[in-house]
Amino acid sequence: MRSLLKYLFIALSLSLSFAAEGQDKFLPYTVTEKGDTIYQDQIRPSYVYTGKKKGRKWRKYYKLVHNFGKAYPFALLARDLVRETDSTFDARNMGQWKKDRYVKKLEKDLFIAYEKPLRNLTVSQGQLMLRLVDRETGMSSYDLIKLYKNKTAAGFWQGVGKLFGADLKSRYDPEGIDKQTEELVQIWEKGDYEAFYFSIFGKLPTIPDLRSKRK
Repeated sequence: MRSLLKYLFIALSLSLSFAAEGQDKFLPYTVTEKGDTIYQDQIRPSYVYTGKKKGRKWRKYYKLVHNFGKAYPFALLARDLVRETDSTFDARNMGQWKKDRYVKKLEKDLFIAYEKPLRNLTVSQGQLMLRLVDRETGMSSYDLIKLYKNKTAAGFWQGVGKLFGADLKSRYDPEGIDKQTEELVQIWEKGDYEAFYFSIFGKLPTIPDLRSKRK
């Protein structure tokens, strides 16, 4: 209970702080007959899990929410890298030889920065990450490797992925198998994932900080 009250206090404080910034540091208030000042504000609605926390479906969802926080940052990183790489190719008007050289150096830098965090992912987290990469980039991991490396490399890593039960060609299906994952993406984009996670696990999630690893 004390942890919950502490979290709610922090959330309320942040909400008041952000509201103040948008109103020149002043919040609307009223003064009572006794001269007391009462500040008024509206706290944005947040997501809270209210379903039954038992049964096979619950355990599956419990695992999905946990894995999502581990996997989604890698998908967002992949999206940023694709945009950055395409922008660099266009800005520098690179030929194929220079593109290959650029990708090779980028690959080396990424391996140094993210090899350990990626190794910390479980098989199910890795599988989820592949599907989320497709959502964020519009391309499967297989097609991304094929585009920026070559077909041989894509085929090789597809074979390696199969050994661990992962399909690099898997596509994201927000209306089907990934419907619950898409709901989590929407919660994340609204900035409510941590609060939602807290309502399930009773603690804040440990989300990998990937952007700070790039120099």
